[in-house]
This record gives sequence, C-alpha cells and structure tokens, in this order.
Amino acid sequence: MRRIFALCAVAAIGFTSLAASSPAEASYHLIRWQDTGFCQIWDQSIPTAPYPGNYTVIVGSEVPTFSHALAFKDGLLRNGTCAF
Repeated sequence: MRRIFALCAVAAIGFTSLAASSPAEASYHLIRWQDTGFCQIWDQSIPTAPYPGNYTVIVGSEVPTFSHALAFKDGLLRNGTCAF
C-alpha cells in the first residue's frame, strides 16, 4: 500500500511540474452577442465554439493576454459599443 501511495505521489508531482513548465499560449477574442449586445472575452484554447452561434467577433486579430482583452472590452463598454 505504501508503494502505491509513493508512486501516486511521485506521479502527481511529475505531472504538476510538467504542467507548470509548459508555456501558456492562450489567445483571446472579444465576441458580442447579437440579441443582448453583451460582450464576452472568449479563450481560443477552448476547443469548442460559443453556443448558441448568434455572436459576432469584434476583434478580428487575436489578443495575446487576458489583461489586454479586458482593457479592450473596457474601452468598448465606455464608448457604448458593448452592453454590460
């Protein structure tokens, strides 16, 4: 029993270090829902598309970080392009 526990502990530490060492290559898009006007930051690393499909992509190019996407969304909220 101790050997199984030790093996699981070593495997967990190994997987954690592997996940922490791999760089995060996330890109974000800003989408606007057509029926409500609500804008949302969408992570492109999610393998599915937003559901339902009644949205438009506001930012055609990819935004590199979440903080950049949040700043861009804040600007669109201030000028009235997006609803809260």
